[in-house]
Amino acid sequence: MAGPQPPSYMAYDRTIVVFSPDGRLLQVEYARQMVKNGSTSVGLVTPDSVILGAVKPSAPLMVSDSSRKVFEIDDHIAMVSAGSLADARSLAEMARVKAQVNRVTYNEPISVSTLTKHICDRKHWVTQFAGVRPYGVGLLIGGVDDTGPKLYETEPSGTMIEWHAQAIGRGADKAKKVLTSGYKESASEADACKLLVSALKAAEKDAEGDSIEIVVVKKGSTRVVSGRDIKA
Repeated sequence: MAGPQPPSYMAYDRTIVVFSPDGRLLQVEYARQMVKNGSTSVGLVTPDSVILGAVKPSAPLMVSDSSRKVFEIDDHIAMVSAGSLADARSLAEMARVKAQVNRVTYNEPISVSTLTKHICDRKHWVTQFAGVRPYGVGLLIGGVDDTGPKLYETEPSGTMIEWHAQAIGRGADKAKKVLTSGYKESASEADACKLLVSALKAAEKDAEGDSIEIVVVKKGSTRVVSGRDIKA
C-alpha cells in the first residue's frame, strides 16, 4: 500500500470484517506487507522431491537455531515462511497436530493439498471475525504424496496456489528472476539445490552457508541439508 490512508478510511483501517468502499480489506493488506518485509524463502519441485530453503534472521550473539524458518511437519511434508516467525510457529504446530490426527484416524499420511487447505481455512477464518487479526505470514508448503511432489503457497487472506517454483519475502522479485531463467522440471536434486541457493543469494546480500536453511522432502522422508554441504 502506498502512503497513509485518508481520514475517511479510519473505520475500515481498524476493523478486519468491513470492506472499504473500493473493495479492500486493509488489515489483510497490512499482513501481506509484513510478508513482503520478511526474509526470503524459496521452494521448487523436482521429479521426485520438493526442495525448500530460507534465509534465517541473524544478529550478533544470537543462537542461530533459535530463529529457524524451516518447519518439518511430517515425514513427507515441510514448510518455510516469510513474515512473522511467531505466526509461522503457531501454524506449524497446528499443521503437525492435523497430520498426526490424520494418521491415527485413517492410518495413512495426510495429502499435501489437504494439509494446505487446513492451514488456509484457519488463515481465512481469522479474516471474518472482529477481535482477531490476520496471520502476518506467508508459507511455502512442500511435500510428496501419492499424487507426486507438490508445492503450495498460502498468503494472509487464506489463498492457496500451487507452483512449480516460487519465492516469497522481501527478495522475492530477485529470486523469481533466477527461478524463471534457471528452473527445469526435470532437474536433479543437486542442480535444484544449486538453483535454490543462487536464488537466495540473489535475493539477500547476506545469504551465506550458515544463514541458509534447506530441507529436501521426499515420499516418506525429510532431510535437512547441512551448512557444510550448502557452502560446498
